[in-house]
Amino acid sequence: MNRTALLASAALICVGVLARPAYPQSNASASKAQAPAAAAKATPATPTAAPAPAARAKFAPVVKGVASIEMIQSPSKRVGSDIVTVIKVKNSSSGAIGLLRVDELWYNKKLEQVTGDSQKLLKPLQPGEVAEITMKSPAKPDLYKSQYAFSHANGKIDVKSVKKFTE
Repeated sequence: MNRTALLASAALICVGVLARPAYPQSNASASKAQAPAAAAKATPATPTAAPAPAARAKFAPVVKGVASIEMIQSPSKRVGSDIVTVIKVKNSSSGAIGLLRVDELWYNKKLEQVTGDSQKLLKPLQPGEVAEITMKSPAKPDLYKSQYAFSHANGKIDVKSVKKFTE
C-alpha cells in the first residue's frame, strides 16, 4: 500500500473523530437536560400572525433599440479638485434597461472638450425604477458648460429632463 494513501486515510479518520463534538447533534443529550429548565423560565408568548410571504421579484425583459428615461439633474458642485454632479434617472420604458451608461462632457468657452466622466449602471434598470448616478470630473479653471450622453447595451436612450418624476 502506498504511504501517502495511508497517511491521507489516517488524517481523514482523525478529522472525522475530532470534529464530531463540534456538530450540534452530538450535544443532543445535554440540550435535552436543559430544555425543561428553559421552558420553566420562559414567559408565555402572545399569539402572533405569521408574516406574509415576500412578493416575488418582477423582472421585465430588456429593451432592445430605443429606451426612454426621465432625468433630474442637480447643480454641479466643486468638491476638492473635482466637480461632482448627481443625476437621478427613472426608467419610463416598458422594459428593463441593461447597462445604462452616462457620459458627462465639460466644455470651455471655445466649446472645446476639456474634461469629463463616464458611469455605468451594472444592474438592469427595471421599469419605473429610479437610480442615482454620481459623476466626478476633474476641475479645470476654464469650464463653461456640460453635456450628457446616454446609451445602453442594446441601443439609444431618449432623455426627458423633468423637475419631478411622474408616477
